Amino acid sequence: MSHLLWKTLVLSPVVLGVTVLVSARAIATSVTSSSEDTKAKAAQTEAPIASAAPIFIQTEQPKVNQQLFAQKTDDNKVLEEVNRYSTEGKNQNSLSQVTSVSQFSDVQPTDWAFQALQSLVERYGCIAGYPNSTYRGNRALTRYEFAAGLNACLDRVNELIATATADLVTKQDLATLQRLQEEFSAELATLRGRVDSLEARTAELEANQFSTTTKLVGEAVFAVTDIFGGNTGDANNTVFQDRVRLDLQTSFTGKDVLHTRLAAGNALAFNQVGNGGGAINTAEGTQTFQINGGSNNNSVNIDWLAYYVPIGPAEVYLAATGGIHSDYVATNNPYFEDFDGGNGALSTFASESPIYRIGGGAGAALTLPFGRGGSFFKPSSLTIGYLASNANNPTANQGLLEGNYAALGQLNFSVGDRLAIAATYVHGYNGAGTGGLFDAGGGLTSTARIVGTNQANTLLNASSSNSYGIEAAFRPSDKLSISGFVSYHDISGVGANDDYEAWSYGLGVALPDFGKKGNVLGIFAGAEPYSFNRPGFAGTGNDIPYHFEGFYKYRVSDNISITPGVIWLTSPGQNSANDDAIIGTLRTTFTF
Repeated sequence: MSHLLWKTLVLSPVVLGVTVLVSARAIATSVTSSSEDTKAKAAQTEAPIASAAPIFIQTEQPKVNQQLFAQKTDDNKVLEEVNRYSTEGKNQNSLSQVTSVSQFSDVQPTDWAFQALQSLVERYGCIAGYPNSTYRGNRALTRYEFAAGLNACLDRVNELIATATADLVTKQDLATLQRLQEEFSAELATLRGRVDSLEARTAELEANQFSTTTKLVGEAVFAVTDIFGGNTGDANNTVFQDRVRLDLQTSFTGKDVLHTRLAAGNALAFNQVGNGGGAINTAEGTQTFQINGGSNNNSVNIDWLAYYVPIGPAEVYLAATGGIHSDYVATNNPYFEDFDGGNGALSTFASESPIYRIGGGAGAALTLPFGRGGSFFKPSSLTIGYLASNANNPTANQGLLEGNYAALGQLNFSVGDRLAIAATYVHGYNGAGTGGLFDAGGGLTSTARIVGTNQANTLLNASSSNSYGIEAAFRPSDKLSISGFVSYHDISGVGANDDYEAWSYGLGVALPDFGKKGNVLGIFAGAEPYSFNRPGFAGTGNDIPYHFEGFYKYRVSDNISITPGVIWLTSPGQNSANDDAIIGTLRTTFTF
């Protein structure tokens, strides 16, 4: 081989150029492809802490990013490869034909391959460059670029032979070129086979896909669950519940995403009973799969319709229905937060701070990054958002501006690479007759309560609220994540004696890859939202309702996980006279 390359160097610069093109760059392309595949797989399995911290970016992003980087099937990978292949020649790095080697700003006369390139360009006209007048000869070549360049040279040589241009193509060149083709016949055959196969798959996919701009991401949750403890245990039975989400993700520019999500389920939360036999009006222990877009008989609803689009450095979020604050802002609760999906914590309380459960519906949000470069806080961001619960209703005291709403502002900071902190403020308004403060946008006349006790949720009259929260996540190592939050809520009612305060806090420890790559062992403890000494709630108790939770997500495959877990509730309804409640769940999640 070395003897052949030496003869090539002596005989003709065109052969040297072809050698460089075929051998060195083909090898570089192979290495690069392997490297990129490895990075892609690593990105799919890594779980981060916060979107504010670069080391944690893969899963603790707003809902859009978490779903976009969901596990990919082989067909997904093929489609991605097809899209990259079909668009490489059209983007800003596309090749364009040059007529002189001097047009390349990064090729100098002192470069060892200068003469070969000069011959290929000026003598044969079969080398292309980039629009910014560079050749980029020191980087790996993609398969598309390699095939295009090689075919251009071979076609040009055949054209010169056909026209009998003997002064350009010598017998020595042809002989050496023939030997080079024989030497690299396996590589060339493999390349042509891959291109042919890829084009065939492209035609098949284009002929059978239902849309060129939309892909389907789905999740199905099967859960066997029961609750134990005193009268509550006697009042409930073991149940088998389900929830399905089908998310149609549409992109018009390649950077934006429109989410149209269909949801159906039959899950209901357990009824809790006190020692006196009366029902406890509480949302404590509610599980994430029991949030099913208003469906409890497997009827299908559009439970989320939202659009994400970058505008300059900013990220814009627009929700037409079903929007919640954690869609667009970092919750800093890795491994527990899964956007109420089936791969995080069991409960709504452990998945994110209750401050993000105040309000929801339709609205908009804007995230502005700052603190890049040499700043101590890097990267960091400011997020502002507004969601209205009854934005579609034109009647009195409702609509986008006069009905229930919640406005959020949050500063996100990354301190170094392993600590993320967020400071959150939410101002909300709830009209008379609203079911609860933490209703995630249930709106007027709704009885929705996502988390917390009756005392913390119930609004006796129209009320305004000011809520303050701190959320933080720390990852001391790749095998340990610690996260937590605290929130304070000050509620002012328009009637007499209906002002109150509420508190909530929690701390979680997660062990990713525990026992196996992709598994997660999580332990969470805290106090669900509670309020003491509220007027109109005499005799209900002033005990802190502690919540303890443990779960182990076992990853069966890239698309299936099984999560057994336990939730232990002390002093349900803020009353220690009520027996503790223990919820046991076996959850199976299918993603596709």
